[in-house]
Amino acid sequence: MIAALTGMGLSAAAGLNAYIPFIIVALLARFTDAVVLPTGFEWMESWWAIGIGAVLLVTEITLDKVPAVDSLNDAVQTVIRPGMGGLMGAATAGASTLDESTWMQEHAWVGVVLGIVVAGLVHTGKAASRPVINAGTAGFGAPVASTAEDGVAVGIALVAIFLPLLVILVLVVLVAALVWVLSAWRRLRRRRQARLAA
Repeated sequence: MIAALTGMGLSAAAGLNAYIPFIIVALLARFTDAVVLPTGFEWMESWWAIGIGAVLLVTEITLDKVPAVDSLNDAVQTVIRPGMGGLMGAATAGASTLDESTWMQEHAWVGVVLGIVVAGLVHTGKAASRPVINAGTAGFGAPVASTAEDGVAVGIALVAIFLPLLVILVLVVLVAALVWVLSAWRRLRRRRQARLAA
């Protein structure tokens, strides 16, 4: 249960920014005992993986703060964020230090599927919200929203690792935010169609 919650929390963070949970997990695994990666995932804490992850993180953080470029970045990230969510789910599902139960270790595919689904849903909400934010603020909201999303991703990743039971609350809040964003996106779309028809 704890491994599944940790995996879902890290996957939710990956839906906002693919590289934040990766870097946090990699650094904690390398420098602390808070995260012990399972067999087959030790590469995540290597210097080359951390270095590549850091470069990709800086690129993602920069591109996501530029209006219009942020939406293009979201389109590219449509495959990357859910994939990273699957990786986070797989890496935590097999971590025996997170859970006394061996069920998740024996059924690691469940962590992968949960990770892909959770990261995909969060990414969908993020990608749908950005055009609404950009249109409503003439692009000035992009860097503010992006910075907030990065902060939330860091917070969710840390909660997932150190307070995994709170991930349930985080997921409820994210689902409510996703519903609100999708309804706002639909309203904006209807307004645009009404203007074009008029």
